[in-house]
Amino acid sequence: MKVAILYGTESGNAELLCDDIKDEIGEEHDCEISSLADVTPADLEPETFYIFVTATHGNGDLPANAAGFRDTLEEERPDLSEINFAIFGLGDMVFAETFNQGSEKLMTELLACKAQQVGERGIHDASTGEPPEDIALPWVRACFDGLLAKAA
Repeated sequence: MKVAILYGTESGNAELLCDDIKDEIGEEHDCEISSLADVTPADLEPETFYIFVTATHGNGDLPANAAGFRDTLEEERPDLSEINFAIFGLGDMVFAETFNQGSEKLMTELLACKAQQVGERGIHDASTGEPPEDIALPWVRACFDGLLAKAA
């Protein structure tokens, strides 16, 4: 299966997590990692499964490299009804009022464009001290199980 792992990051943590996800599933699937700054919604293809990994920045916003992608979704409302995606957010509960809102905002826009979410939104809380890959890798496996069940 063709898999695109797309990230939004300020500090590089989301990009590093994408590397871990690719290492986890890359032998089974044709994976490519890209910054959301390098992709537009018009680039999304129905035959590809999309995994979005994004941090939350500032007051619950998306990182700068992901904001344009989300803005395009919001302004143009493309029909993404043939697009399957999963989304994972990085956040820190120290900032409880805005915890993981970046991934929530991106998910909301994707769903508003009728993209099909596979699995629950995965979230990581940096304040726990647990490495993000310890949460994300089992989550991504569960998403693939859900995708296979959906296709059956």
